[in-house]
Order: sequence, then structure tokens, then C-alpha cells
Amino acid sequence: MSKRDYYEVLGVTKDASKDEIKKAYRRLSKKYHPDINKEPGADEKFKEITEAYEVLSDDQKKAQYDQFGHSGPQGFGGEGFGGGADFGFGGFEDIFNTFFGGGGSRRDPNAPRQGADLQYTMSLSFEEAAFGKETVIEIPREETCDTCHGSGAKPGTSPETCPHCHGSGQLNVEQNTPFGRIVNRRVCQHCHGTGQIIKEKCSTCGGDGKVKKRKKINVKIPKGVDEGQQMRVAGEGEPGINGGPSGDLYVVFRVKDHEFFERDGDDIYCEMPITFVQAALGDEIEVPTLYGKVKLKIPAGTQTGTKFRLRGKGVPNVRGYGTGDQHVQMKVITPTKLSEQQKQLLRDFAEISGNTPDEQHESFFDKVRRTFKS
Repeated sequence: MSKRDYYEVLGVTKDASKDEIKKAYRRLSKKYHPDINKEPGADEKFKEITEAYEVLSDDQKKAQYDQFGHSGPQGFGGEGFGGGADFGFGGFEDIFNTFFGGGGSRRDPNAPRQGADLQYTMSLSFEEAAFGKETVIEIPREETCDTCHGSGAKPGTSPETCPHCHGSGQLNVEQNTPFGRIVNRRVCQHCHGTGQIIKEKCSTCGGDGKVKKRKKINVKIPKGVDEGQQMRVAGEGEPGINGGPSGDLYVVFRVKDHEFFERDGDDIYCEMPITFVQAALGDEIEVPTLYGKVKLKIPAGTQTGTKFRLRGKGVPNVRGYGTGDQHVQMKVITPTKLSEQQKQLLRDFAEISGNTPDEQHESFFDKVRRTFKS
């Protein structure tokens, strides 16, 4: 199956800058990362995105791709970029670096490296998101083995430097080719690139130096967090490698809906039912807020849809920039069950007002006719 164009994969144009390419990669990799996206095909999509970025973010690879496409320069054979071709002495990049310089720097397999980041999804009630809370969460993660203290070797022993690669984790392989003698670096198959060999493995971790555990972590949720926001807990990710720092834990928030309130940023919205009598004569009503009930004066003649604002009764800003407001919209409730006495009183009211329902109905259509005549 033919490969998709790398620019199409990342959704950028051919004249996109390095920064634009990087931003596109970060956005797509977060969306399709296998640890986040569990949909079928997300893993392959992530690999495709990563492959495209590895080529387009490298000036030399990008120049070759722009000139030759996926096939690579003619005459070198193989499957080009990302094809996984085996020339018997390395891939296209090794040959290109040998003839045209480069070669790149190699990573010390025993250098300290930061551990992987972790993600935890936390469900919050509407009130918990508004006012924050302190809680304890439990996350599964790898931790340093207490038996071997991360070395992977049986207690009383220690890893030895690989005698084949002398601790580099890589071997130089020489190969005669039509272009001459080529020297290619490969991962040492004896130590698997670690630069060390463990002769007697730790019985607890099996030589990995890490074990799976569930750790309890105290987390303080700030006031005002909202749906989809995340909080970083530094140093609570996977442990570092070779003494490197631990990764971070990212707590992603999911906020439950409220039966009465709706939220938009730091402001809260609600609908308050009032009777026809309250709307007509005015009244003082009690309105629920996140901070308890407050009294609100309704002026006489209030119509459905009229809005009132309660200052400072919204959600505290997550960055500490004050507190939002609560917006209350009136909804006049029309009674559905009336006694004969109530009906007669309403008829009397309409008659005293000088407008019967039929007259009001006619008056409305008169306005419509006048509008369309003009």
C-alpha cells in the first residue's frame, strides 16, 4: 500500500516552518497517542504521524524527501523513508551519512533519562470543580525495585560492562559494498543497547529494575477548574532511567453537569420560575446559589426572559482573578389547572383592563396586516 504524503499526514504545506511542523506534530500526537486514544487504528495513525515528523523535522531528510519522495534518491535502492529496508549494512540514512557527512551523535545508553509522564482522569462534581478539594488518588505505575534498588541484578551482584560493545550499547559492523567498505553502527545484540549485561537477575523484578505498584498520591485541586483542564503534579510519573528524574503526572478533569446551574467560564446561569402574580405585582424571592440562598427583588411587570445578575456568585477564577457572576433568567409559569372562580376572576381582570382575549388577538393581527401593507 502506497504511503501518504508526509505533509498531508501532518496537515501542513510544503513551505511550513519548523515551528509549524512541530506544532502540528504535537497536536496530532496528543490526539492519537495510544495511551490516550483507544480507538481502533489510533496506534497506526500515531506511528504514521511520528514517521512523518521524523523526516520533515530533519533538514537533510526533508530535503531528500522533497526531491525524491518516499523512494529516496535513485541508485541507493531500498524502500526509502520509513520503509524499513535492510541493505545488509544499514538503511539509507547510514549510507547517506557515510558519503555526505553527518553521522549524528549517539546516545549514551547509561546516561540518566527522565521517566515517562502519566495521565489520570478525575471526575468532579459541579461544586468540587468550583471550590476545589484535597483528595487522595491511587495510580498504577512502575517504581524502582526495592530488592535490587533498580540495578536489575541479584543482591550481592552488579551489572557488568558488556564485553562486546564495551558499554557503548552499539557495535561497528564493516561491510564491503559497490561503494567501498562501509562502517555501520548497530545496537549490540548481546546487551540490547544497554551497555551492560546482568548475569544473575533479581528475582523480584526479573532484571528490569522496576516493579508495578499502585501508589497513593495527595492531590490538591484548585478552585475554578473546568471540564477538560489538566493539572501537573511534578515528579509523580514513572521513575527515571539510570538515575534520571521522574516524569510528571497530569490530572485531567471531567466535571459533572448540575441539575440547576450551567457554567460558561467563571459565570453561572440558571432559570428561575415565578408565578403570574409575582411577575405582575412584583415580589422578593429566594434564589439558590453556590454560596447558599440569596434574596432577589422582582419588580412589578417582570416579563419572561428578564435577566438579573448576582455579582460575585459565580465560580472563582482558577488563576485567582476574582470570581464570576450568577445570571438569573425569569420564567413566568402559566397555570394549567384553574377553578371556575379563578377563570372568572381572570375574565373580570381582562374586562377591567379594557382588553378581552379576543380583542388582544385581533389587535395583534391588525399590527401584522399594517406591517405587510406598508
